[in-house]
Amino acid sequence: MKEFFLAILNYTFLKNAVIISLLASIACGITGSFVVKKRMTFISGGLAHSILGGIGIAYFFKLNTFVGAIIFAFIFSLIITIAKIKAHQKEDTIIGILWAIGMSIGIIFMYITPGYNVDLLSFIFGNILMVETRDIFITLSLNIIILVVFFIFYYHFLYVSFDEEFLEVRGLNVNLIYFLLLSLISLTVVILIKIVGLILVIALLTLPAVIASLFNKTLIKMIITAVILCMIFNLGGLYLAFQFNLPAGACIVIFAGIIYLFTLSFKKIKFNI
Repeated sequence: MKEFFLAILNYTFLKNAVIISLLASIACGITGSFVVKKRMTFISGGLAHSILGGIGIAYFFKLNTFVGAIIFAFIFSLIITIAKIKAHQKEDTIIGILWAIGMSIGIIFMYITPGYNVDLLSFIFGNILMVETRDIFITLSLNIIILVVFFIFYYHFLYVSFDEEFLEVRGLNVNLIYFLLLSLISLTVVILIKIVGLILVIALLTLPAVIASLFNKTLIKMIITAVILCMIFNLGGLYLAFQFNLPAGACIVIFAGIIYLFTLSFKKIKFNI
């Protein structure tokens, strides 16, 4: 453990990894709680895979891949909202279509981009140890946006998660609130992809919130607990990756999964007693 802390102080790449993992935990705990409560895991999975198209296009044109991912995430959120409200389409159908189209676009642009696409592969599998100072500032900016929107629209998101009719009765724009919630989830997915990759992003987005829901009845307590748990999972996974020379993203998710299984067992034993 001592070697790990010394390495954080001495190596910039490890210090950056710790900083961005703590920043990402805030967004993850907030939006992940709404994903779990509203049962939107499939949407978050669709987001994670569809934005590969934006990443591929941005990389091909030598633009910031973060920007490409964010643009595609917002387009995805907008299409889902319009399809759900205006076209009366089932969410899972539209998500499945966008999921396939987004990934296909990303694969095509990956294929036609000259050279070995290390940056694109880091988005697919995650590489928190390759985080740069620029990524930290982008993540910080996204976090600020998520926090501001969250505090302003907390009760709106609360009711849209549990009772949309209440908002309609009060004359509020449910469609806009739904789109804002999807947009927050989109931003979080973009942040988490840099850490664990799109393959594992769903696990990190849901596991802390699921565990937090087992011990908290109110949403705000659940969110706070999820943020703390996400920080623990990220730092614990980083330590395991450092100790055993393993991929950090996979270690983070496996560590979170083990804690989840342990928590379920603990709850079951306590209930039986």
